[in-house]
Amino acid sequence: MFISDFGMRHGIRECHRKRTIMVVLQMFRLLFWLNTSTQSTAFSPNEFLVTHLTQLRIRSSQANIDGIMSSNSMLYMARTAKKKKAKKKGNIGSSSSGVRGFGSIGATKGTQIDLDRSNEARSFYDFMEGGGAGDNLSRCAIGSYPISDDFKLRGVAALKPVKKGDAIIRIPYELAVNLGQEGADPTGPAVVFLKDYCKTLTPSSTENTKEPSSKAAYYQMLPPFGGDDCLGSTDFFSDQALSELQAPLVVEETKKRKERTSFRFQSDIAPNVESFPKWIDGSPVTEDHLAWAVWLITSRVLTVQGDAEEGKSYRLLIPFLDMCNHDRSSSNILSGRAVPGGELKVVAGAPVKEGDPINICYGGGMAGNDRFLQDYGFLDTSDNNIAYDMVAQQLLGKRRVVEGVGAGRLMSESDRQNSMDQLKRTTVEEDKNLLKGETNPSLVAAYNYRIGVKNSMSKYGGI
Repeated sequence: MFISDFGMRHGIRECHRKRTIMVVLQMFRLLFWLNTSTQSTAFSPNEFLVTHLTQLRIRSSQANIDGIMSSNSMLYMARTAKKKKAKKKGNIGSSSSGVRGFGSIGATKGTQIDLDRSNEARSFYDFMEGGGAGDNLSRCAIGSYPISDDFKLRGVAALKPVKKGDAIIRIPYELAVNLGQEGADPTGPAVVFLKDYCKTLTPSSTENTKEPSSKAAYYQMLPPFGGDDCLGSTDFFSDQALSELQAPLVVEETKKRKERTSFRFQSDIAPNVESFPKWIDGSPVTEDHLAWAVWLITSRVLTVQGDAEEGKSYRLLIPFLDMCNHDRSSSNILSGRAVPGGELKVVAGAPVKEGDPINICYGGGMAGNDRFLQDYGFLDTSDNNIAYDMVAQQLLGKRRVVEGVGAGRLMSESDRQNSMDQLKRTTVEEDKNLLKGETNPSLVAAYNYRIGVKNSMSKYGGI
């Protein structure tokens, strides 16, 4: 309970009006008791995080199983105090404090960000509010950023300024989807997720998506099966597109992940296909559905430390937080623990203005475009193409491999030579000519990838 100075003065005037000394004394006792018994010891990012920034970082998991690395990011989380869930405040769509009536935001006309007004977004906001995360909607919302004249990128946008060190996003642990303990193989948690996804989005369940507690509202916001988002990953490339990457280790890891997915389907789903939940259209689940689920695990799941005394870490799907886009230069910090009553946060590493995108740095700044293309389905061309430079440095033996084949070590001489031989099959000019007339998205990505790597290699005299 919060008692303002105004409330205290008002109470005193009432007591004086009644002119009863005993009532005055009792009122002061009551006020003192209320004021002292409701003090919070909640974690303050301003006081704690700013002095412990070096302890909060993201790095890639170093666990290795058969040369296949998990692409999940390990979060080294600061311990947070437990907080009570916020009370539900009503329908977000009509609330003056929530996402401002679903309009546009931005400092200037040229930077207007369109907030998501879809029924799915409204249901998702109700889900967040019902799960104790409604206060986020006064600070940020889902919005579409104009990237070009004909393309907008969905992400999270700030609705108002946020000070450095303050929480931008704050999600109760109970609202996250826990897919089990950390491990290098993403296919196991993918089966767990796929089963829950199908059960949650059956026709009988989706009828209740307007209920604030319905997880279906969250699952309907995830990238859909067969959508453009997942098809950008090498997991869904044709053999031709994989070959055109001119990247033998990327091809090798992609094929191993496909093999692992196929093996998991045959061992965990196919023998139980009758009892396994049906796909959302009522048909049996296929290996392609599992491949999509594996991609969701590698691209959206974060590995979060649990209780410090247990020493365990868990794979979590964290609603809203998982909608933050990548920005290598982002100083925002991920904080929290996978413990009951805990919170999972994005804390502002620098002042945030209204309309700013709320981004995080995927892979903690350690991942290059070989990882981004495999795990997320995009190529990072920011910061003078440093994501390509990282790949070039690996090929030249100047940088250790972060994940995948040979993780934690310098690339072997034979792998380096094989990769160089592949890249030398064509020149950059020939690659650019191939790119001009290409419309297949996978081949476009393959050509852009090898052009970027070759340009970076030329910086170091490698080609």
